[in-house]
Amino acid sequence: MRFDFDPEKSKRLKANPERGIGFEEAKALFESEYITDRRSDDPEQFRAIGWVSGTLYSVIYEVREDADGELYHLVTLWKATKEERRAYAENIE
Repeated sequence: MRFDFDPEKSKRLKANPERGIGFEEAKALFESEYITDRRSDDPEQFRAIGWVSGTLYSVIYEVREDADGELYHLVTLWKATKEERRAYAENIE
């Protein structure tokens, strides 16, 4: 799985105590169990909810293609809300 993201935005997210991580760390979410759903249609974006370093996060991403094939463009992230934690628990057994 390949990823793409704005490195400056990643630095800002990591520096924000309410976010706590940047996109580099958020890639780990896709290495274990996570749930996903469609977030919007235009542009087509998805939300993935999963664990990163012991904390449940939500990541918004777009599926894009380049000359080497498919990649995930990471748009933003946050610590999972109460509703997202519940959705994750109900869908991961």
